[in-house]
Formats: sequence, structure tokens, C-alpha cells
Amino acid sequence: MDKEIEDVLKGNCIVYPTTTLPALGCILTSESLEKLYDAKKRPEGMIVSIGVSNLQQASELVHLTEDLEEFLSSFPEGSITIILPAIKPLDKRLGGEKIAIRVLANPIAKKLIEKTGPLTATSANISGTEPLRDCEMAAEILSSSENKISYLSGTCPGGAPSTLISWYTVSTSPNLNEIEVLREGLVTKKEVLEWWKKRT
Repeated sequence: MDKEIEDVLKGNCIVYPTTTLPALGCILTSESLEKLYDAKKRPEGMIVSIGVSNLQQASELVHLTEDLEEFLSSFPEGSITIILPAIKPLDKRLGGEKIAIRVLANPIAKKLIEKTGPLTATSANISGTEPLRDCEMAAEILSSSENKISYLSGTCPGGAPSTLISWYTVSTSPNLNEIEVLREGLVTKKEVLEWWKKRT
């Protein structure tokens, strides 16, 4: 993995496995994001999420709340992507002042991100196409002669994506202290709201 880590830290993209689908990662610089958006042919207005190995790593990017760890531990690790307020505004392609964070569960992904720091965690596919489950095949499709994408071997289980939640600290709900389920995935909206009702 050392060669791949070195490649990522130079600003290049990498495909790595998660508990759902292969992710396309890069460090959080404008130059690296250019390469990622070019590889995915992704519209600039569509933001990408960030993968972290744990909440400690997340705390360097976003403001956490005391109840967040309890919330995430109530569901399978890696099944939730949560939008939180940025400590410092990031590139607008990462959400600017509102950042989508996913604590990854796949051991290969965790090991990678422990070494590189937070990486993007968007799906490893051309925008609008069906994602593949094999990391090597996904990297081949995304690579071009100018932008070679490295990969860490792995075949992902596929299935539903992570559930995307807007935490109450950034929620646009008219009722204060409410969370919003923006995309239902591995965890259902009903499960999320049931947890929330128990808390309140």
C-alpha cells in the first residue's frame, strides 16, 4: 500500500473499497479535486463526501456534537454519511461550510485513510453510469492517458448506499434541533427518526 499512499499524497486519485461500493478518493486540495471531477465527468455543482477513519479525524474538519458518537454507534459502521458544519470552509465541491462526512468501516479503507488523512469518498464511476463493484475495473474505466487512477484491490458487496443525513446543526428544518434524512440507504428513514424520537 506504500506506493499507493505516496501516489495519493502527491495529489492523484485512488479507487478503494468500502462496505458498499468502490470509492474514488483524493486529498482535499483544489488540484486533486480537479483530477477527480475530470475523471468522473462530474458537474462542478455536485458536491462529494469525505471519508474518515474515525470521529477524531472528522473533528479536524467539522464541528461535532456530544450525541453524534452515540448516534453513529447505533447503526452499522459506514452506513451513515452525515452533513456537519465545517470548522473552516472547504472547497465548494466539498460543500463549503457544510461537509458530508462518512466514517468508513472497510479495514483497507481505514488503513489507507489513517495514513493519508481524510479523502473524498464519492462513488468510483463516471457520473450517471452504474457503479462497478470491483476496484480494479472501476479504476480502469476512470483512468485516461493524462490521469491514471491507482487502486487498492477489492470487490465490494454493492447494494444500497450509505444513508445521507443533515445533522441538526446544519439542518434547514423550520423546527430547531431536527435532523433530516436526505437520502435513504443502508439505514431507513424510519430507523433514523425512531432513534431521534428516543433521544428527544
